Amino acid sequence: MVIIDGNNLDLDGFIRVARFGEIVGVAPASMERTALARDFVDRVAAAGTPVYGINTGFGKLADVRIDRRDVAQLQKNLLMSHACGVGNPLSVEAVRGMMLLRVNALVKGHSGVRPETVLKLVELLNALVTPVVYEKGSLGASGDLAPLAQMSLPLIGLGEVIVGGNRLPAAEGMRKEGVVPLAGLGAKEGLSLINGTQAMTSIGALALYDCLRLARQADLAAALTIEALGGITAAFDPRVHALRGLQGQIDSARRILANLEGSKHVSKPGEKRVQDAYSLRCAPQVHGASLGAFRYVKSIVEAEMNAVTDNPIVFPDTADAVSAGNFHGQPLALAFDYLSIAAAELADISERRIERLVNPQLSEGLPPFLGMNCGVNSGFMIVQYSAAALVSENKILAHPASVDSIPSSANQEDHVSMGTIAARKALEIVGNVRKVIAMETMSACQAIDLRAPAELGVYTRKAHAAVRRRIPSIACDVVMYPLLETIEALLKSEDYDREVYGGEPCDD
Repeated sequence: MVIIDGNNLDLDGFIRVARFGEIVGVAPASMERTALARDFVDRVAAAGTPVYGINTGFGKLADVRIDRRDVAQLQKNLLMSHACGVGNPLSVEAVRGMMLLRVNALVKGHSGVRPETVLKLVELLNALVTPVVYEKGSLGASGDLAPLAQMSLPLIGLGEVIVGGNRLPAAEGMRKEGVVPLAGLGAKEGLSLINGTQAMTSIGALALYDCLRLARQADLAAALTIEALGGITAAFDPRVHALRGLQGQIDSARRILANLEGSKHVSKPGEKRVQDAYSLRCAPQVHGASLGAFRYVKSIVEAEMNAVTDNPIVFPDTADAVSAGNFHGQPLALAFDYLSIAAAELADISERRIERLVNPQLSEGLPPFLGMNCGVNSGFMIVQYSAAALVSENKILAHPASVDSIPSSANQEDHVSMGTIAARKALEIVGNVRKVIAMETMSACQAIDLRAPAELGVYTRKAHAAVRRRIPSIACDVVMYPLLETIEALLKSEDYDREVYGGEPCDD
């Protein structure tokens, strides 16, 4: 069980719930803070003094006073009118992540929702009832309004949900799992549910987690290619990397060397050549720069996971409700644009290594395109084409979203972050990067099999075995895409990491 208290959620706990369906609990002290904040909101609502979000309209309508009798209807209307997401549904794991993050924000005790509303979100999570949320429609400021509204509709029996892989009207799906919707919402609850950065944070956190895994998988793919090409290990000497002092680079070089420990395929300067091309020799500098970026983004994401990002923010101890702008996603927008660029670079250099494997002018005596009887067989020729296409697509997707803005709500909300777009682009880039690294892994294993047999490194041996357990070495042309899909699925699963590294964490 992952216990939520508003302060200590990290990327690992997030993934356990969002991706792997772990049960969620809420710390009792957090529920007490939630109840105190709710008592304050109830007092404000009863007093009648205009306070934004409690008894006023929203956005440009903030000056419109709402009669006490209409406060509950106002909150319901807010969810319905703001549920304007379009496009394809987000993945179940992304929506579960949104729900978890919203709970974690609400239980900090500065939002003012009822405890039963928080617990209903937790009940949906634990019952594996997932709201249908569309991917597009958030500007990344004023909160992720459209996606969070769609996420929240099932709380009152509206919208749609995914149950057991089936898409159903919310009321029907919840009834199947024995979950009873709330009778309605109280003052400020609708706004507290939708005014936050949880959609972009969830999507970006999933991309980040996979980036950290891909960084290690890229180091492993590079090591396999180095063996296939008889690469020089002197470039990974820890003394060299210590002189630069960049931890990501130091760690990448250390991992590549560890992967190659005991290998009989590698060489020393002057044995075959004096030095290797950049895509081999500079792998730690490139991979390490990306790893450093991922670690920076992790610090931003984990801070945001435990932040209060709605508006207004209530302070029960001092009886204040402060209207401000913590919902603005600019810190995340910049971070996810950085994540996109850093992830794309892993694929850029990986594709160059694939080219060295398949190009007979660069491959140190390997058969052209890693095929036998070339001419009749094309071998891995088009694997490099596909990798190049993905790399070029990533260059387009890596254009920053955070430099854009467009006014909304009659110019009241006149600068927005586009952080959710940045997160979605990052996730798409990560998928492309995984495909390219899978292609390099498969190509390098093929190249190794074409060499004279020799002992592989301690971890490259395990990686080669994991690949060969699933696909054979290719002697003549076959339909390639199922094999590529198999290796991509292997990298995406946790099985590859376990088979190669056991229980070692990916960011060791």
